[in-house]
Amino acid sequence: MSMDHVDVDWEHARDTNRANWDDRVPIHEGAYALDAFADPAHRSDVVREDLPALTPWLPGRSLDGLDVCHLQCHIGTDTVSLAREGARVTGIDFSRPALVSAAALAGRSGVDVSWVESDVLDARAAVTGDFDVVYTSIGTICWLPDLDRWAAQVAALLRPGGVFFIRDGHPALYALDEDADELVTRHRYFPDGTAQQWEDATTYAGDGTVSQPRTYEWPHPLSEIVNALLGAGLRLRRLDEGRTLPWRFSSRMEETGDGSWAWPEQDRDRIPTTYTIVATRD
Repeated sequence: MSMDHVDVDWEHARDTNRANWDDRVPIHEGAYALDAFADPAHRSDVVREDLPALTPWLPGRSLDGLDVCHLQCHIGTDTVSLAREGARVTGIDFSRPALVSAAALAGRSGVDVSWVESDVLDARAAVTGDFDVVYTSIGTICWLPDLDRWAAQVAALLRPGGVFFIRDGHPALYALDEDADELVTRHRYFPDGTAQQWEDATTYAGDGTVSQPRTYEWPHPLSEIVNALLGAGLRLRRLDEGRTLPWRFSSRMEETGDGSWAWPEQDRDRIPTTYTIVATRD
């Protein structure tokens, strides 16, 4: 169930969302195949897909020896995967239970990661130093009302020559009716400063339910995302759009066999499912 055009202040929305994400931790610990990290060669599906798009922009085409800041890191599966590529990684998230889980995973996986509890919109003030790479991927900025402030954090965290990488659900996808039998729009594409309020006890992964089902999200069109990064002084280096997702957005989606989901073949070329942006700080 959802309501649109909800006027809510950021502190209340953030705290409500944090309670929901706190509740997701034990569900996602069971759904994210954490035991696979017992193999030192294992990388999360998300990072495995992101690396070919990210590494061409890095010195030596590798994360090895670089300082990486992972924003909105959740329970750390992608963070640990980045560390296994040889990076010195700092993971930032607003959920304390998520960071406890992430730290435990890193310990079991034999990697050293720094964990910081912070609202992502205050990330610059929460950490010391700067970074070669700022990374965020899948299901992140829809939770934020102010992309100008977000992009300013990214730019301030990067050292000169640093690289920002994001892959996320495409805003055109988020406008679709996920329950419809065909591709039809249902939700708002353009922002107006108000939130979408959701009541959903399930999550995108795992079979459990949360006790705090309310969340707030904000639609951000592709133009707003790009312009926020440009406005923060970053240089756009690449923009791509994809056809697969690492979660099942709609029951109509089909498994691709590599941990991803896609629309049925007849719809696959009709709508993007993700976008990827690489930007740099001069």
